[in-house]
Amino acid sequence: MNAPAPPGGTPPRLQLTGISKIYPSVVANDKVNLTVQAGEIHAVLGENGAGKSTLMKIIYGVTHPDAGEVFWEGRPVHIESPRAARKLGIGMVFQHFSLFETLTVAENISLAMDEKAAPAALAPRIKQVSEDYGLPVDPMRLVHSMSVGERQRVEIVRCLLQQPKLLIMDEPTSVLTPQAVLKLFESLRRLAAEGCSILYISHKLDEIQALCDQATVLRAGRLSGTARPKQETPRSLAELMIGKELPVCHLEPRPTAEVRLALRKLNLNSDDPFGTALKDLDLEVRSGEIVGIAGISGNGQQELLKALSGEARLADPAALQIMGQDAGGLDPAARRERGLCFVPEERLGRGAVPDLSLADNALLTGYVPQYGTGMVRRGLVQRAAVTDFARKVIERFNVKCGGAGAAAGSLSGGNLQKFIVGRETLLAPKLMVVAQPTWGVDIGASMLIRQAIIDLRDAGVAVLVLSEELEELFMMSDRIAVLADGRLSQAVPIASTSVNQIGIWMSGTFAASADGGAHHAQA
Repeated sequence: MNAPAPPGGTPPRLQLTGISKIYPSVVANDKVNLTVQAGEIHAVLGENGAGKSTLMKIIYGVTHPDAGEVFWEGRPVHIESPRAARKLGIGMVFQHFSLFETLTVAENISLAMDEKAAPAALAPRIKQVSEDYGLPVDPMRLVHSMSVGERQRVEIVRCLLQQPKLLIMDEPTSVLTPQAVLKLFESLRRLAAEGCSILYISHKLDEIQALCDQATVLRAGRLSGTARPKQETPRSLAELMIGKELPVCHLEPRPTAEVRLALRKLNLNSDDPFGTALKDLDLEVRSGEIVGIAGISGNGQQELLKALSGEARLADPAALQIMGQDAGGLDPAARRERGLCFVPEERLGRGAVPDLSLADNALLTGYVPQYGTGMVRRGLVQRAAVTDFARKVIERFNVKCGGAGAAAGSLSGGNLQKFIVGRETLLAPKLMVVAQPTWGVDIGASMLIRQAIIDLRDAGVAVLVLSEELEELFMMSDRIAVLADGRLSQAVPIASTSVNQIGIWMSGTFAASADGGAHHAQA
């Protein structure tokens, strides 16, 4: 049976009716309906774990529904695989990437193309498309050397090369400056005007409001409503999504105390030939303040995080000081013993071991005696203390999972992020370094995470946050600096700058000053 067409019109590009998908521990989708017209930009909204990703995987042929029907341009279809989806004209940009790390960008995209094309022949097209859409990537760069943000660009460009009729985009703007987001939106509107339908998943509700024609809202796997975003506000969309009033963050002025993190002319050459060397970085972070570092992915963020965590040792131990002591030559464990807690940008691999339970992942960082968790006594693991700590994290941060024994890899990206941030927060650090704290996290959970970090600051912790979301940094930072091409601008009070100004600095438009900081270079 064909899907009915609207009176006097063509059938929808995509129509789902009664889609259900049940897993042993959760109902991911429960009789979900969705209709997407040709040339429509359609948002799918919902909290982490609401069933959005499962529904998109069904459309793309990664997962098969247990019940319901899929209609493509009015015809019933069974999408058996991603290859079958691409043959229909469906492309998808995953939030969790499907790239081979040891291959180049061009080699990865070549493997993803259904029509065989040599990487060398694809390289000029990749370069052209990436530049046209404001997502520059080097076709010959090895993927393992790229940051999370740069890998996301590769996924988007890969899809655009396939000229899809329906493009599914999952959190596509987390890597971009405000100016680049505007350029991407122009490109998406151009695609829609040419007849391409776009399914757009984002937790940035202002983007949804500005870009999307229609929105379908999921809650706990069920359809909870539809909306026209341009007729809504970000707050009303959030409340439709979470079913209650949107929480807010409270950042009150407070005095700072001693310097707990100091960078003194920090230099570091990248071990990656495509990486970015750090050049004469100067920064102080004091007890009781949050300093935010903005920047476009690939401008030295990875190198800075390695320098801070201890993954990369510094030639000059005094170039990095923790709690007033030289720490540039210390390994990660020794830095943790001085009170450093760390949330990396890569959840799986660096932040958590996928196959280990949440409890064992808590043990991996909570064993340090200085944290006072009691997880290890006289060299012996105290299983009850480990499990109890993991349960506290799960409860306080509302982590949706199967309990402390659930494997980290079984959680959605947003819920795993909540667990990792919660784990480090409950260790009561003296100094906290957080990278991309709410990447891929829904609006309600984002506010919870941001407020938890603000609460650390209010308790006297020194906090450094690296994020590519300027709205987030302006919401939760006392001061903000920009990392561009391995150089760090002066850290300025939030009240004395603007999103537009910081966006300009992110292009590298600032100059070193005589006092060792960096200021905006006037045109």
